[in-house]
Amino acid sequence: MSLVKTYHKYVSVVLEISLNKALAYGVPDELISQIQKGMKVSVPVRGRLQTGYIIDIMEEPGFEKVLPITKVHEQVVIEKDLFELGLWMAKYYGAPLRNIFKVMLPSSVRKEAKHKEQLYVMRGQTREQLRELCIELRKKSPGQAQILDGMLNVKKGILLTELLELTNGTRSQVKSLVKKGALVMDIVRVDRSPLVNEDYFRTSPKELNHEQQHAHDKILTSLLQNRFQTHLIFGITGSGKTEIYLQAIDVALKRGQGSIMMVPEISLTTQMIERFRSRFEGSIAILHYRLSQGERFDEWKRVQSGEAKIVIGPRSAIFSPVQNLGLIIVDEEHEQTYKQTEESPYYNARDVAVMRGKFTDSTVILGSATPSLESYYNAEEGKYLLSSLNNRADTAQLPEVKIIDMKHEYEKAKGYTIFSDALLSGIKSRWEKGEQSLLFLNRRGFHTSMICQKCREPLHCHHCDVALTFHKGTHLLKCHLCGYELYPPKHCPQCGDESVLKFKGVGTEQVQKALHAIFPDIRTVRVDADTTKHKGSHQKLLREFSSGKADVLIGTQMIAKGLHFPQVTLVGVLNSDGALNIPDFRAAESVFQIITQVAGRSGRGVSKGEVILQSAMPENATIQLAATQNYLDFYREELAVREIFQYPPFTHIAKMTFSGTDCQKVLRIAEAFRHELIKNLPSNFEILPVVPSGYAKVKDRYRYQFIIKGNNIYYLTEKYHLISHNFSKSGIRFNLDIDTSSTYF
Repeated sequence: MSLVKTYHKYVSVVLEISLNKALAYGVPDELISQIQKGMKVSVPVRGRLQTGYIIDIMEEPGFEKVLPITKVHEQVVIEKDLFELGLWMAKYYGAPLRNIFKVMLPSSVRKEAKHKEQLYVMRGQTREQLRELCIELRKKSPGQAQILDGMLNVKKGILLTELLELTNGTRSQVKSLVKKGALVMDIVRVDRSPLVNEDYFRTSPKELNHEQQHAHDKILTSLLQNRFQTHLIFGITGSGKTEIYLQAIDVALKRGQGSIMMVPEISLTTQMIERFRSRFEGSIAILHYRLSQGERFDEWKRVQSGEAKIVIGPRSAIFSPVQNLGLIIVDEEHEQTYKQTEESPYYNARDVAVMRGKFTDSTVILGSATPSLESYYNAEEGKYLLSSLNNRADTAQLPEVKIIDMKHEYEKAKGYTIFSDALLSGIKSRWEKGEQSLLFLNRRGFHTSMICQKCREPLHCHHCDVALTFHKGTHLLKCHLCGYELYPPKHCPQCGDESVLKFKGVGTEQVQKALHAIFPDIRTVRVDADTTKHKGSHQKLLREFSSGKADVLIGTQMIAKGLHFPQVTLVGVLNSDGALNIPDFRAAESVFQIITQVAGRSGRGVSKGEVILQSAMPENATIQLAATQNYLDFYREELAVREIFQYPPFTHIAKMTFSGTDCQKVLRIAEAFRHELIKNLPSNFEILPVVPSGYAKVKDRYRYQFIIKGNNIYYLTEKYHLISHNFSKSGIRFNLDIDTSSTYF
């Protein structure tokens, strides 16, 4: 046991290991000048060193005996504004601080990775001297002569690895030439930025129309005053929201301020990067999960040092350590991909962006053609400043939309058909004119299920409560939740019958094959989770289509928003209404948004666009309003329904989920937890009954949930923490999801 010692300063440390309380430590005098909140430190815990983050600096420890911190990691610090944001997130989302700090710092930064360094070779003598030496060495050291031949053909220098590859030489041969003074070798830092080898063309700012200019002026008012203000730009598809973003960032950049540009999908990052690089050149950093650890480390360090002043990326980009942050933009703010649903903290990056703007006195811009009901309601209530763009930029016009009743098409075809006659005719005419088409289907794979003709049961995943999807390319049935794979069996696993198992439903893979069967010479590109598994695949496929190497783009939600293809004059929506049957209060809003967004990909160039909307529910109000892009009428109708049933924006909704391998135990713990919440929460909270989750079993774990409605979220998370201690050793996993994106799944 160490001797009791008094320190001049003490710190409270949150550990990276699974310990939910902060621990107090003393600060040795020689480390006092180095410590600050948010800094990583090493501390002793039960005889072993652990790492954690300082969350408070104190004069007194609150304990009689404390151990000292042993090391300060000066290179790993959570910036002041991000530290404050982290404390707010812990309080609001009810998540442990260690989880929040883990999200804020890429693992390569937490592990204190290094910049990549390589050896660089340059000429140590003039070209003439090297030629003479080369002649001299040609017979007695042909390998060295070969290396000199290679060095004579480079401009300034070359990486050692590239030189050896170019000349088939060895390191020892290069070292011999360095000893002779013929070559010079030095260590250089290698830039791993994903933008290093990308081509781009410089562009100039476009002239804003009246509506764009009015929105831009309002943004500049708060930006130039360094005043926190959230702006909602409600602009129809193609109305020029991105140009407003670019010009606002340009103003921030000239004032020495940093900006964060958030996009909901990696597929959108590609086009956004091209547009931003053409305007801002080397000031941009890219941050998303598809980067390698080294790339993320280099980009993060460029941002932290102030070298990169503009960050582009999806959800996690909001935690970038941008210096002198002045502007935060959330494009397609309605998108549910901004919501973290896989693990704690279950944050919504859009809402976190607004709070970070508040902590940094930054201007926040939310942009969408189909704003979330919560955001538009906030604008109506005066919390956000609304700017409306009702016309497309330049000369582009909104596309004409036709709704096709698929029940009539099935009658004509005397059975199921993927394509209506109108859609096939439209694809053919565009193909013949050299224009492009886009087909949207929110289902990947070839068939959505395989069904027994006797018991009518689909083949389910052995580990999840979900039907398997058939993928023709691999000839496998796959689970899209856990990745389980199965070769199609010859008899039904449920009833054992050997009658024919039939495939049902349509996925993107089948759409592509069916289109080739009808038009053998048509060129297609498919973009879904199967074709974009590998790094850079989004970029490659979208560039292929953009450059005119394909006539039809087929894809899922990743092609439905934000993308700009001027040659696309036809959009076909193949299954627009399936999601309306999901028992979720956001179902109608999601369907309206996806139809409006995908329809907006048509007619963005000179030629007028057309949208063909295939539906088995053509009279449905949501389908009708989406077809006319009538957001305001949809908003009013949906808002009235939300008010009756007390759903957001009139209240907050939290979802508690429970999972475990013992179905009855999971249900029992969920019921007990709900009972404790009822006892501890006031009557103005409504707690709905425990029900199985939409996916009742995932990865061999049974799942139950219940919904909580109420307005005082901080009070709810406080009570949740108190109650959760009593259930922490139950063996059942449970989570609280504040402002949940789905009440069903």
